[in-house]
Amino acid sequence: MLPWIAVIAFVAAALLVDLRVAGRRTPSLRSAAAWSVAWIVIGVAFAGVLLVLDGGQAASEYLAGFAVEKSLSLDNLFVFAVLFGFFAVPADERRRVLVYGIAGAIALRALFIVVGVTALEAFHPTTYVLGALLGLTAWKIARGGTGDHIDPEKTLAMRALRRVFPRGLTPVRAAMVMVAAFDVMFAIDSIPAVLAITRDGFLVFAANAFSLLGMVSLFFVLDGLLGRFRFLHLGLAAILAYVAAKLLLVDVWHPPTGLSLAVVLGLIGAAALASVVAERRDAGRAQPS
Repeated sequence: MLPWIAVIAFVAAALLVDLRVAGRRTPSLRSAAAWSVAWIVIGVAFAGVLLVLDGGQAASEYLAGFAVEKSLSLDNLFVFAVLFGFFAVPADERRRVLVYGIAGAIALRALFIVVGVTALEAFHPTTYVLGALLGLTAWKIARGGTGDHIDPEKTLAMRALRRVFPRGLTPVRAAMVMVAAFDVMFAIDSIPAVLAITRDGFLVFAANAFSLLGMVSLFFVLDGLLGRFRFLHLGLAAILAYVAAKLLLVDVWHPPTGLSLAVVLGLIGAAALASVVAERRDAGRAQPS
């Protein structure tokens, strides 16, 4: 019980640092990248603590689980970017939404890990609905950008959420709920993947918690890139389409983690490269002959 308490206390303190110390302001791309690296280093360093206290087997199992969770979390980031555009969350509120949403997701994941994977199976039919929603969103983004022009108060999602939470639901609070909800749905893939590596509930929880801590900073790295490259929304649409396919085909298709990571990075790289080429071409045309 003591290791669980120690990790939960550290996670709570880390989330408080993200919320209070780092502030609500939108960080620069350089600052977000630095924080991302710092959280990854902290997550890897926890393996050293396990090595000293519990031996090499526990440390290696944790590292493998941490790597899987970190790779799969890239899917979440692109969905979060869409949610913020969809609900028109102000830039200075996005850190707070992410921190509270991820805190809720960590708590729910801990519950699922304790109860067992069977708890996740109760959510299984919902994956098809979310997959269809992401597929439709990918198509809309490919046609017209990230959706900043949408009035969230008039969307089907807001009307549905108001039925569940009839009072005091703002677009910002709705985004918090959806961040936690989507992260839990992604746990249907990630938690069983880590359980395939180790059956130690504490190691599974630690791998989940430490991988999620860095998502706030990683999101702002992504957010900074989205603002700099003109074609990155097309890469985002393609990634969401891939994630939608994973959810819709979850019963028959189980792509390896390496493939998912390669698809995400490849699509980001292709969209960024196309943007750079287009910018240079336009700059060349603008120069006087």
